[in-house]
Amino acid sequence: MQAVLFAGHGSRRKEAAEQAVNYMEKTMELMDVPILENCFLELAKPDVYQGVERCIARGATRIAVVPVLLLKAGHAKQDIPQLINRMEEKYPEVQFSYGDVLGVNKKIMDVLVERISEQGEAGPEAEILLVGRGSSDQESVRDIKKIAYLLKKKVPVKTVEVCFLAAAEPRFEKKLSELAQRGASHVFILPYLLFTGVLMTRISKAVEEISLTKMQDFIVCDYIGSHPNLCKLLKERGREAVQKKRIPV
Repeated sequence: MQAVLFAGHGSRRKEAAEQAVNYMEKTMELMDVPILENCFLELAKPDVYQGVERCIARGATRIAVVPVLLLKAGHAKQDIPQLINRMEEKYPEVQFSYGDVLGVNKKIMDVLVERISEQGEAGPEAEILLVGRGSSDQESVRDIKKIAYLLKKKVPVKTVEVCFLAAAEPRFEKKLSELAQRGASHVFILPYLLFTGVLMTRISKAVEEISLTKMQDFIVCDYIGSHPNLCKLLKERGREAVQKKRIPV
């Protein structure tokens, strides 16, 4: 029997974990698969091992593991495949497959545009600061820059600049300070994050503390969240994972 196991990142914040569960469960409602479960990579329960065991307890003989992650980096490329390897050794009678991350996708681009428009009109003098989580993986960094390029084509603003909260340059606080010091007048701070959590708090706090003139307006947009577009995209990733064959790492 086929199962799909969605694997979220996890968070220390209860609210963020609840938002992730809500997103995965809303996606499950769209899917016609006998067994659907969710789990987390870290900081929340159930973990991946428990998620796999729940699937097997319900009769799964095939499990498609789908990473609920925005971009490819260490978790998607190394951590989850290694976890699957261990579960394959423990349950040789079960066939595993592995899905793709959400990735750079038009459905997400449309949500980003919506998040900006929720905060007001982004005219030709406005600027966007796209804030990525950050990674030492260069593919992830390149993807954020690609998203900024695509966003510039969709929104008629002056500039779309990129920064990161960790592990890559330029860092968020430094870029925020540079924008303020050069007199940027209307800036949309756009978090490329799925849910709320410590990183959203950090972004909001930094913007509150930055020294701005009366002529400057820095606005924090909402995180991406469990938008219907994201549910449709995650459903697609689940369907693709079911159809894939597992290549061990």
